[in-house]
Amino acid sequence: MAYSYKGSLSFGLVYIPIQLQKCAQRKEIGFNLLDKKTMSRIKYKKTCVDCGGKEVPQEDIVKGYNYEDDKYVIFEESDFEKIKTQKDKNITIERFVNLEDIDPIYYDTPYFVVPTGAENAYALLVQAMREENKVGIAKCVLGTKETLIAVRENNGQLYLNTLYFYDELLPNPAKNIKYNQNGKELEIARLIIKNMSGPFEPEQYKDEYRERLLKAIEDKIAGKEIEAPAERVNKVADLMDALQMTLQSTAKTTPAKSAQKAPAAEADTNKPAPKKSGAKRAAARA
Repeated sequence: MAYSYKGSLSFGLVYIPIQLQKCAQRKEIGFNLLDKKTMSRIKYKKTCVDCGGKEVPQEDIVKGYNYEDDKYVIFEESDFEKIKTQKDKNITIERFVNLEDIDPIYYDTPYFVVPTGAENAYALLVQAMREENKVGIAKCVLGTKETLIAVRENNGQLYLNTLYFYDELLPNPAKNIKYNQNGKELEIARLIIKNMSGPFEPEQYKDEYRERLLKAIEDKIAGKEIEAPAERVNKVADLMDALQMTLQSTAKTTPAKSAQKAPAAEADTNKPAPKKSGAKRAAARA
């Protein structure tokens, strides 16, 4: 697996060489842009304002900071490296905090923390963080941007999440909306929440839109028309009516009933893998 970062993780004088590797990959279906008349793929050229449409080769493209109208200072990759301190190049834990102290809004991208040496020090840090139930907070320059980082332990492994800085968060335009108190409405709303409560089981959630899109691709390949799924939309104008109807519908499924699940059928490992159709091959490439 290709790594996203190679450096070190340290706390105090304890140094652990590591790699960061991706935790997740989005399953996206890629589409090409075409000229609808010729069915040829659209290509984008890298050109410039004063090039007269001439394509600029990659080796002639540099990064520039616009400090005045039409005035730039050029930065080479070596310039970015020169201003990095040794601390910038490594992930140095500065503080340990409680996981619940970090609002999820700060989380950005997750990574696996993979040791490339000093395995005993790595295992020591994992054990100590698990027993103290703490998360390490650090900073590191990844690419050309300093990044706030949370290092956490889970099931004997270390994970790293990049975080947004406080001043990168945008104000919530809805933060001052207040509820006009109505005891009965609140009581019903709380009952609905209780009826709909249960454990978070991520494996139960599937990308249903992706599945419908794959089917639509198959239908297009087969020359069929795409059919819109049949839907029943209930619109209730009165809030109390909507709450009571929702309460009635959610009362049918309680957490106790939903917890009773049929045992999953075992996969037949002797079955040959099905052949990929055109749409599935496209999805695999995406």
